Amino acid sequence: MSHPHPDLSAPPPLPPEGLRIVALGGLGEIGRNMTVFEFGGRLLIVDCGVLFPETEQPGIDLILPDFEYIRGRLDDIEAIILTHGHEDHIGAVPYLLRERRDIPLVGSKLTLALLEAKLTEHRIKPVTDVVVEGQHRAFGPFACEFLSVNHSIPDALAVAIRTPAGLVLATGDFKMDQLPLDGRLTDLGGFARLGAEGIDLLLSDSTNAEVPGFVTSERNIGPVIDEVFRTAKERLIVACFASHIHRVQQVLDAAVANNRKVCFVGRSMVRNMGVARELGYLTVPEDVMVDQKELDDIPGDRLVLVCTGSQGEPMSALSRMANRDHQIRITDRDTVMLASSLIPGNENAVNRVINGLTRWGARIVHKGNALVHVSGHASAGELLYVLNMTKPGNFMPIHGEWRHLRAHAKLAAATGVPDENIVIAEDGVVVDLVDGQASIVGAVPAGYVYVDGLSVGEITETSLKDRRILGEEGFISVVVGLDTSSGKVVAGPEIHARGAGIGNEDFDEVIDRIEAALTEAAGKGVNDVHQVSQIIRRTAGKWVSENYRRRPMIIPAVVEV
Repeated sequence: MSHPHPDLSAPPPLPPEGLRIVALGGLGEIGRNMTVFEFGGRLLIVDCGVLFPETEQPGIDLILPDFEYIRGRLDDIEAIILTHGHEDHIGAVPYLLRERRDIPLVGSKLTLALLEAKLTEHRIKPVTDVVVEGQHRAFGPFACEFLSVNHSIPDALAVAIRTPAGLVLATGDFKMDQLPLDGRLTDLGGFARLGAEGIDLLLSDSTNAEVPGFVTSERNIGPVIDEVFRTAKERLIVACFASHIHRVQQVLDAAVANNRKVCFVGRSMVRNMGVARELGYLTVPEDVMVDQKELDDIPGDRLVLVCTGSQGEPMSALSRMANRDHQIRITDRDTVMLASSLIPGNENAVNRVINGLTRWGARIVHKGNALVHVSGHASAGELLYVLNMTKPGNFMPIHGEWRHLRAHAKLAAATGVPDENIVIAEDGVVVDLVDGQASIVGAVPAGYVYVDGLSVGEITETSLKDRRILGEEGFISVVVGLDTSSGKVVAGPEIHARGAGIGNEDFDEVIDRIEAALTEAAGKGVNDVHQVSQIIRRTAGKWVSENYRRRPMIIPAVVEV
């Protein structure tokens, strides 16, 4: 997917006292968050995350922001500020550091620890700078202040960025849980103080802008989890994000209360919980943890498995259990709890996993039938609260699909932000803050960069289209031996099909058509291999369309003799 912005041209030079904001991801989509700030010829990046592929992107592992906009200016980057440790905010950092390894990474202790564990797998030793809420730091011309925000992962931060062009507040992902499990509140006093100082531009999380009211407190989930533990007949399998330390802590506490042992399943779960435990963000009671090798020795009614796969990821532990492709075999006495929200686009994958688990008789507990998860993003009531508290001169909704961005923009208008000061942008749109006014001035390329195994950026939309055709329609190969001096067929045509739903015995008619078309072409002096291939493709494609109403990929193979 690309964002050509046909109605917008390349941006003009940035005025000397202006601040430029370019989102390379995170606008019009949930994920791939990355925003570039420019002042005085220097760059500051906030977040650098990935987007996870959907079904129409077969074979793709990750989707990155397009770094082309900054590729020629890597030395101008002062730092990358990371608001929190979720993949959609830190997952693309290893790929950017491949291009310049010494870019300073700035974030909270947990965020950087999770990222460093990831970078070790990429064999990158980063330059890190740990910050805490309340701290002020300067990165070139960018004077930054960090504020605590409450989210579904500990240690999340908002960042206020001061330049001569004005004050910008980027909330990152946040909510306003007044009874958080770790006691760390969103710094509403800090938001109000900045509002009194005068916020020229507010960039605020839009994920739940359509949801009225306030998000339920994490504490309300505890009793529900306890009830699931009490009613589970034997094994309890809990699936959640590998970064949701608060939820895992609740599971550990419930396990101790119900005399159960806990085993982490899945590489990312084991890695992240190891980091959280080492840094003191996860309290693991003594003798509660067991290794996966010990599972057969523990009665099912004394065991809890905590694994990944709450979004139906194909290679996750839970998906493999549902497909009977895992050493842990689901039975009709197991209880499976999906302790997570459903990310838009994952509905079919999650339903497949639920159906697969139900097939083996498991009892499934999920957000649709029990309060086992609450969102980490502020709902409309909280967003209104922040808008009224900060009183921004300009407002730009971030982190959300188009419906979320527009809903958030309506909230801003309702609080009194003038329509001409509300900027709804998408990836690649260039926004300049000049003389206190934010406005769209142009656009830059901001397409998808696909990661497929070790390949980064080599897979194109054309490649994906071919994959979709192969997956949906199959292919037909036509092999022909051609005398290039005369253009006459000396061998074949020989036809093979896979996945096209056409038997080999049905190809006699199209073989005759191809022979006739090639004979006619030879009579006209056509002997170019490319032209012959095109004739074969058109003839075979037309025959399949007429007779089967299908459009498989036609692969001519012309052997020159």
